[in-house]
Amino acid sequence: MKTTADVIIIGGGIVGCASAYYLKKKGVKDIIVLEGSPSIGHGASSRNGGGVRQSGRDPRELGLAMTAVQKFWPTLSEELGRDVEYTQKGNLRLGKTEAHIKKLTALKESCEAGGLKLDMISGDEVRKIAPCMSEDVIGASFCPTDGHANPLVATLAYYMKDLELGVRFFTEAFVDRLEKVHDKVRKVVLKDGTVFEAGDIILAAGYDSRRIMNSVGLDIPMQKYVDCALVTEMEPEMFPQMLGTAAADFYGHQTRHGSFVFGAESGLEGYIDVADPNDMRVQHPATLGASCRAIESWIPALAKAKIVRSWTGILDLTKDGVCVLGRPKEADGLILACGFNGHGFGTAPAVGYIMAQTVVGEKPITDIEPLRYERFYEI
Repeated sequence: MKTTADVIIIGGGIVGCASAYYLKKKGVKDIIVLEGSPSIGHGASSRNGGGVRQSGRDPRELGLAMTAVQKFWPTLSEELGRDVEYTQKGNLRLGKTEAHIKKLTALKESCEAGGLKLDMISGDEVRKIAPCMSEDVIGASFCPTDGHANPLVATLAYYMKDLELGVRFFTEAFVDRLEKVHDKVRKVVLKDGTVFEAGDIILAAGYDSRRIMNSVGLDIPMQKYVDCALVTEMEPEMFPQMLGTAAADFYGHQTRHGSFVFGAESGLEGYIDVADPNDMRVQHPATLGASCRAIESWIPALAKAKIVRSWTGILDLTKDGVCVLGRPKEADGLILACGFNGHGFGTAPAVGYIMAQTVVGEKPITDIEPLRYERFYEI
């Protein structure tokens, strides 16, 4: 088994798979992807709500989100040769109170300062777009260029294309540590003792990135958070938009075949311990009922919808709420792509492209200076 490569990517989620694809497009010949679980996309990449949004973004990552929407998502199915179910019909972020509307207005102004067009619409206008919405909704922000896609299908589309291009994948390759050679991070040591070596190493392993980077003296102030999601049975067509709320108690969309996919907050997620990610196949019973009640309060028409399945996932939450991208100055040879705070799916194509640009020495397609590792330690 050959264990050397030009680039090693740690993490077989959508960021890792997208990075491998764009590296191949840039002419990098030998690429290895190491995934600790038995399957590709096992973590957050296949467990999220599928949002491809720019609205509601922190100004530091807005450019990343806009680049992904403008330059990648509209043609991704054609490029990868597989339908990723991308739908660009907008994003409604709903509000029920004046405090909600005030918050949404502030988000609108922040996004517009970064060049993104949003509208504030009334509750009646919301119900013209989506008649099933509760009469309690008094307004919303609407971003017409937002949308959604299928997370699992999109991740696997990159993966299948990577295989066609000759990227080598290793599953159940649990990384124990990184090691330096002559002051450069070059080696990846697995739990079973297998050693891989490359000129550049991209670390895109979600929350586990923190443990791995600790082995070469780096640390990101980041915490693990359990998030919950569910999917309903097929329902009549109601609306094609991505949904969110000012209260941040749920988000989701209706898929092409009629099911709804929702993520929801119950307020209890921070108190749930999940020792083994393989045990996250069902949502915690303490949160499922609360999630359903939250969804029903916004969309009463779903009150009797049946839950087909539910699940949980791990978010990698950084101290300041945005991701970490690029080469840390203290660890030559290492490139970081982690800390996506539960909303990295929509930006993943742009992030993967930037990872490839970073390896080959190109200027990033959008500014990532505010997302650098060193920001946490500057006074």
